[in-house]
Amino acid sequence: MTHYSLEQLTGLTQTHLTSVMVGTKEFLIHRDIKAPLLALIDNAQVNGFDFSIASSFRDYSRQVMIWNAKFSGDRSILDSDSQPLDGSTLTELEKIHAIMRWSALPGASRHHWGCELDVYAHNHLPPDTQLQLEPWEYQTGHQKEFNHWLTEAMPQFGFYRPYQKDLGGVAIEPWHISHITTGQTMLAQLSVEKLKQTWDKHPFLGVKSISQHAESLYNRYISNISVA
Repeated sequence: MTHYSLEQLTGLTQTHLTSVMVGTKEFLIHRDIKAPLLALIDNAQVNGFDFSIASSFRDYSRQVMIWNAKFSGDRSILDSDSQPLDGSTLTELEKIHAIMRWSALPGASRHHWGCELDVYAHNHLPPDTQLQLEPWEYQTGHQKEFNHWLTEAMPQFGFYRPYQKDLGGVAIEPWHISHITTGQTMLAQLSVEKLKQTWDKHPFLGVKSISQHAESLYNRYISNISVA
């Protein structure tokens, strides 16, 4: 089994990554998923879908920017129905839980690993429409056909959805796919202790409260995923 460094697990290095061209854009992904991903993309094209990536690898600093913007109120915090919450009415811990429904803690995002992708069919995106990455787009909206194809096709290439069901942690994310074996290996090597070590060196807003509740937050939002 591949052993990953603390920096690889928490988005502080790119040494486990390689690049891939999807359409006209270049993305960083885990080196071990390049072949199965390209095979999945080829299958999508055969079935009439312009397979596109909205997000692949995301480093620690980028996750901190997302987290801090939501924690400070500069960016909306959404409820489970994708509706904006008034962050000023929430306690610090309530705010942390609300953010973690949709956005991972810095160091704990699966996107740090490079084996996680947010995907969509570009040719099914209506003109002058920006992808929102909200469940309705995939359940009843413009990505519905792509969603059905993806459900059937991705297991053949070693992918699945870690957030395919609402288990009381992260909300349903039908756009988020994971390379099964790579994601399982990296999650198995992550821990609360490694995250605390990272947070001590690279702090962000709310980190004191997060560290105090790290075990319960980890169990609810990080390890609490759908089984492949």
